[in-house]
Amino acid sequence: MDFKASDDLQDLQYFGEYGGVNPSISDSSTYTFLSAKTMFDTFEGNTEGCYLYSRHSSPSNLYLGEALAAVEGTETANVTASGMGAISAVILQLCNAGDHIVSSRTIYGGTYALMKNFLKKFNIATSFVDTTNLDAVAMAITPKTKMIYCESVSNPLLEVADIEALSKLAKKHNIPLVVDNTFSPLSISPAKLGADIVIHSLTKFINGTSDCVAGAVCGTKDFCLGLKDVNNGAGMLLGSTLDSLRASSILKNMRTLHLRMKKHSTNAMYLAENFEKDGLGVVYPGLQSHAGHGVMKKQFNPEYGFGGLLTLDVGSLEKANALMELMQKKHLGYLAVSLGFYKTLFSAPGTSTSSEIPMEEQLEMGLSNGLIRFSIGLDDHIDRTYMAMKDCLIQLNILKPSSVKV
Repeated sequence: MDFKASDDLQDLQYFGEYGGVNPSISDSSTYTFLSAKTMFDTFEGNTEGCYLYSRHSSPSNLYLGEALAAVEGTETANVTASGMGAISAVILQLCNAGDHIVSSRTIYGGTYALMKNFLKKFNIATSFVDTTNLDAVAMAITPKTKMIYCESVSNPLLEVADIEALSKLAKKHNIPLVVDNTFSPLSISPAKLGADIVIHSLTKFINGTSDCVAGAVCGTKDFCLGLKDVNNGAGMLLGSTLDSLRASSILKNMRTLHLRMKKHSTNAMYLAENFEKDGLGVVYPGLQSHAGHGVMKKQFNPEYGFGGLLTLDVGSLEKANALMELMQKKHLGYLAVSLGFYKTLFSAPGTSTSSEIPMEEQLEMGLSNGLIRFSIGLDDHIDRTYMAMKDCLIQLNILKPSSVKV
């Protein structure tokens, strides 16, 4: 693909109330009306440019939603107070008691827990399958299936979904394809590949400064308005509302998203290529050895690379913990969950972000105890970072000096 999402984002231009280059922040929870009828019409959803109550909408949130829609190429977008707020609202908007979901088996642990443990309270069942296997997805679909759910690049195994193929399958059965694109903003544009709804945890790459929690739902005007309906909209009634101040700060950070994603991807590619030459068990979609490399090349936007995430398998949890502690001590990053920060973040997902998945299922899907997930930072001299990481690997006897490339 060659979707110029950054151009659409750049072309959005707002003036603040007093002519500021940033839009004014709407710091109100409720809004006044000059007539009672306008208030009534707004409750009914029949007015534009009028604001009722910030749980429903606010100018600051709408500005951010427009920017996200520009990035994803959708008609519009709603913002939420967390990625899980976005995911839960979409699921409960699409599914009723007795319905069924077909989901990727490798997804964020919180999403897995929601589908596996929480939705059963509402008699909503989920089949977890390998969504890189289209036959497995097709076989899991039943007359009660109301959505197919996957991640563009999965957390934490970095499996790549063939979104175009999944979309064709979903349309054949007249069900929506919902794609979480948190790992690959700008790199992959799911809506342009046929996804019906695109979800983000804005907490990660899109915000980029690890100072807030937020989410987004990108889709059609009808669906996003439905989420905000005062009578039966899951987004409105579940109350996962993003604060206007945070919406404003995320919007400002989005102006550098295209620059950051290029650097995250370039740095990750450099490390992945060199770790692979050193004989380490590295997984990165940009490597030809990656099982999904061909799919990634078919559907990504080359300008933004293969993303900022890679994994290393160092053999055991003990070695993984020792390596992460040593790298943190050497100022190479932080032993922390999440991703998209300017500094490299690393964690052992089996005991952190994917710990909700039972151990036997982790092993079945290929999530070993020694796996480390890296969110590669914006280091200016990535060769220096590589040499320092290599020294840590050698010091812990994970990498033999004789096996290191010259």
